[in-house]
Amino acid sequence: MVAPATLDRMGAATSGQVRQWLTQVMDPEIPVLSIVDLGMVRDVACGGEGVEVTITPTYSGCPAMLVIESDIRKALSAHGVESVHVAVRLAPAWTTDWITPEGRAALRKYGIAPPQGRAATGCGLAALRAPTVAVVCPRCGSRDTALVSEFASTACKALYRCRACGEPFDYFKPL
Repeated sequence: MVAPATLDRMGAATSGQVRQWLTQVMDPEIPVLSIVDLGMVRDVACGGEGVEVTITPTYSGCPAMLVIESDIRKALSAHGVESVHVAVRLAPAWTTDWITPEGRAALRKYGIAPPQGRAATGCGLAALRAPTVAVVCPRCGSRDTALVSEFASTACKALYRCRACGEPFDYFKPL
C-alpha cells in the first residue's frame, strides 16, 4: 500500500512529486548523478491514463537508455504509479547546459571536472575539443592542469592531469 503523502487527494501523482521521485534514478554511467540533475527529464505529465515522462538522452545512440527507462518505471512503481509511459525526445539535442548546479557539484565530488562555460554551438569534432581555458582539478581545485588526450573514457570527456596534485581526471566537455 502506498503512503497517502505520496499521492494527491484523488490518489494520483503530481508532476512535482514524480520529478522528486526521479531524483532517485541515477545515470548508469555516472552513478552519483540523477537523470534529473543531468537534465535528461524534459517533461512530466500526470493524468487519468497514468504518468508520461519525457526524457532526452545525453547521446542519441546511448546504450543505457533501456536501463534508464526501466529504472524510471521501477522508481515510479515503488510509489504506486503503475501506468508509466517513457517518451524519448531527441530535439532539441541534450546539452551540458542542462546539468543542474547540484549535478555539477556531484560530478566534481566524483572526480570529474564539470563543463566550464556554456556549450559550444554547432556540431562536429570542433564541439568535442577540449577548452582553451584552464580546467579546474576536481580533486584539489588547482587551475594548473594539462590536457593529456582530447578523448577520455567517453568522447564527451577529455583526459587531464593536474600539475599540482599529479592526479589524472576526466573533464566533461561542454556539448
